[in-house]
Amino acid sequence: MSSNAPCHTALDALHRSLGATMTDFAGWDMPLRYGSERDEHLAVRTKAGLFDLSHMGEITVTGPQAAALLNYALVGNIASVGVGRARYTMICRADGGILDDLIVYRLADIEYMVVANASNAQVVLDALVERAADFDAVVRDDRDAYALIAMQGPESPGILKSLTDADLDGLKYYAGLPGTVSGVPALIARTGYTGEDGFELFVSPGDAEKVWQALTEAGAPVGLVPCGLSCRDTLRLEAGMPLYGHELSTSLTPFDAGLGRVVKFEKEGDFVGREALSEAAACALENPPRVLVGLIAEGRRVPRAGYSVVADGKVVGEVTSGAPSPTLGKPIAMAYVDAAHSAPGSAGVGVDIRGSHEPYEVVALPFYKRQK
Repeated sequence: MSSNAPCHTALDALHRSLGATMTDFAGWDMPLRYGSERDEHLAVRTKAGLFDLSHMGEITVTGPQAAALLNYALVGNIASVGVGRARYTMICRADGGILDDLIVYRLADIEYMVVANASNAQVVLDALVERAADFDAVVRDDRDAYALIAMQGPESPGILKSLTDADLDGLKYYAGLPGTVSGVPALIARTGYTGEDGFELFVSPGDAEKVWQALTEAGAPVGLVPCGLSCRDTLRLEAGMPLYGHELSTSLTPFDAGLGRVVKFEKEGDFVGREALSEAAACALENPPRVLVGLIAEGRRVPRAGYSVVADGKVVGEVTSGAPSPTLGKPIAMAYVDAAHSAPGSAGVGVDIRGSHEPYEVVALPFYKRQK
């Protein structure tokens, strides 16, 4: 992957024909928005939105010891994932620092697909290849084999049902099944990163435009719109979902991020980071680290990543993500704050925005939860 010229997804020409504002994201030219970010955001919350996520990194792991390799390489118990199911997990360094958060799909008995964030795909691939040295398993870079289209929002099931014979009603959350969409072979998954119901469609790059157009036509009567990365960020922020490089990094362990539940010490055998993470878990019990909380503005000023959280004239935390919330109608943020100021309703908490301490309410995450 050239460090100079950006990569283009199979849908690049289509995005430009729709008048998308493009932006560089992790070395890829991606649509930031097509029109109004707010309208795209609200379409996902109330109707449906269509996203090109082909910049994500797909890595296939196959072989008799594929499960054993993934159990060693990742912090989760991947061997316990059933065929057709998926699991959210992380890959950590030996010191417990988070290299990336991942979704792993078990496609067949000895075949798995690891989906990494675009910015970390090469790092994850390199780590898996290195960690596979003592296992009878093959790690394959499949980033060029897939285009990834996501449709999110309450109208998504109805739209997709009109284009597939796959059993969508039987497709659980965090699962995937092979099927066809508008006659095109696809892996149909149901994970999501917006707080809404929806689907991810892994298809051949050559079929991507046909699938996008079929979804667009089927969804037009119920308000489906194309959506860019900007509203994807505000949607995941409202849903309290972490973003690598903001809430997650190599300087944090899963326990620092409040995601210790993804670390499965009870699984058999060693795994990379086990010792360091065991210590981190013990430390978190004795001396709670900073806690990831939600902040809702009392005023109109928007907090940004890196701004200090303050209380009683002292810095007690740092904002990791912030934006205006179209759903709440107020600026919101996620922030790591000292345990003493992490309880919902903690008094006197503010954010230092260019020297002015703006008042904020501490709330539990997520800010938004859909009605089932």
